[in-house]
Amino acid sequence: MNADIQDLDGKIAGSVNLPRIFETSFRPDLIHRVYLAIATHNLQPQGRDILAGQKTSAESWGTGRGASRVARVKGGGRRGGQGAGVAMVVGGRTTHPPRSEKKIRKEVNRKERRLALASAIAATTEKQIVSLRGHKIPEERNLPIIVNDDVQKINKTSDLLDFFLSINLGDDIERVNHSRKTRSGVSRRRGRTIKTGKGPLIVVSEDKGIGKAANNIPGIDCVLAKNLTVTDLAPGSQAGRLVVWSKSSINNLPKPLLEVGNLIAT
Repeated sequence: MNADIQDLDGKIAGSVNLPRIFETSFRPDLIHRVYLAIATHNLQPQGRDILAGQKTSAESWGTGRGASRVARVKGGGRRGGQGAGVAMVVGGRTTHPPRSEKKIRKEVNRKERRLALASAIAATTEKQIVSLRGHKIPEERNLPIIVNDDVQKINKTSDLLDFFLSINLGDDIERVNHSRKTRSGVSRRRGRTIKTGKGPLIVVSEDKGIGKAANNIPGIDCVLAKNLTVTDLAPGSQAGRLVVWSKSSINNLPKPLLEVGNLIAT
């Protein structure tokens, strides 16, 4: 499988023979399962004190007083006679509280993880899959998008925006800008106020400044080829992200991952 290599001005500067990993069959079910497993690695265990809500000397009045048998606080005052120590009263314990010993981390087999990543990489070459994910791609735009290594030296946001315009990805950048939404409620109280869509992903072999330039553009991510994961290529477990590859990043993919493509092809 051959692909054209472009320069920073969008002109053809050669071609490259892609490894067989780009011909892997599309497995959305496997990508979804591996994504969920990796997502659990960022979760932090939480639990409750086993005596929370039960640190009280309350006792039940028993029967014969025309009141329920719920344990009640002793003495007078504001709390005297109020229910305590059970789940259905104010200040009582939580029903089925989260426990810190709960196993929330999920693991996935190494071969399945590599196959899911290979499938996600191959999905970036299918124009129909990328379009269904929401990316705006011109009709004349061929996938995958491979650029020479000069892209790794871009260190200014304005230069990076000019580069996206030169390769006809300006519409997708504009789509991300219009996707930014301000949320309210629990998400806002927890620091997740702004929700932004995902734009193109830049995969490089060496970050010579492009990572800093990409941080200032909403929805744009930059990742090293050796650190590429399913979460980068399939945000939300939906494969088909628009990816811009540097020429050297293809050969810098992990060797075991490239061997997956050779095994599938044979």
